[in-house]
Amino acid sequence: MSTTSLLDVALDSWDRNNTILVNLLRAVSKSGLEAKASPTGPSVAQMFTHIHYVRLVLISEDAPDIEVEVPENEWVAKVDPEQIVQMLSQSADVVRDVLRNRLKTGGEMKIHYDHPLLFLQHMIWHEGYHHGQIKLALKLTGQPISDEDAGPITWDVWMEKTRTE
Repeated sequence: MSTTSLLDVALDSWDRNNTILVNLLRAVSKSGLEAKASPTGPSVAQMFTHIHYVRLVLISEDAPDIEVEVPENEWVAKVDPEQIVQMLSQSADVVRDVLRNRLKTGGEMKIHYDHPLLFLQHMIWHEGYHHGQIKLALKLTGQPISDEDAGPITWDVWMEKTRTE
């Protein structure tokens, strides 16, 4: 039987989610960042910056005691992937800190969630939704990421056993 705490597992889940998102971003070509699933839809870059924005705006609403700077714009068409990686890493750290704090102290989320784990699940679900949109936009614009290439940077990250307790 594992001695790993639920807190450790929840934080590991969040870390894996962010690793997958950053891996996907790094697998997208520079021209792929401009790909859209539809002419009026957001670009791949805009979906990544939207994810960063949503993380921070929900923290500002549900954990107002944690100071965060919410970006002015939600859908930014940044084309420097390393700048987007930095943004995602920064917001992932803040989400992780909020989760750790709320799960350790029993603190509440102020507006949207009955429990901090629901916040975590929403973040992962939301980002998985956009992950699919990103892959679809790339496919529709002739820049697909093959299952062979996607597997090691996504599914394998989720499914890897890191403990042998």
